[in-house]
Amino acid sequence: MTVIETAIQDLVIIEPTIHGDNRGYFLETYNARDYSQHGLTMTFVQDNESSSKRGVLRGLHFQTANAQGKLVRVVKGEIFDVAVDLRKDSATFGQWESVMLCENNKKLFYIPEGFAHGFVVTSDTAVVQYKCTNYYSPQFESGIIWNDPTLNIPWPIFNVCLSEKDKHHQTFNEFISS
Repeated sequence: MTVIETAIQDLVIIEPTIHGDNRGYFLETYNARDYSQHGLTMTFVQDNESSSKRGVLRGLHFQTANAQGKLVRVVKGEIFDVAVDLRKDSATFGQWESVMLCENNKKLFYIPEGFAHGFVVTSDTAVVQYKCTNYYSPQFESGIIWNDPTLNIPWPIFNVCLSEKDKHHQTFNEFISS
């Protein structure tokens, strides 16, 4: 596997080694020993999966306590995936990184604790799987509005489909003030 560092410390893109032949392919999406050789020593406690249609935007989500690190991958379709650094003591606080994840490139995106996470589906449908380092805690659930003008994320789809909850998230400036 290849680990690609981003401009934001601790946020990485992982390209797994793919073994393919005329039957198809095989790959390891997670191997604790291999990950630890790259300094990725997280422990996962929960696996999640979502299915969404084109234009569905989920995020930008985070937990105010019991923060979750996430290892995100797409098993069907394609998404534009985004992580925003919310670590107030970080040199990259308020910066974001994006990556296209799809069934063809098989990349994974590791988003550590202290980040907001969101994605929009750019294919007809997408199935997204992610491993979490902490359990979902609805009492600590929060978010930042997807089209925040301060973050200015260039989402590739503007006519998005949002949950009611995601329509009413705070702005980045409101998060800073809280």
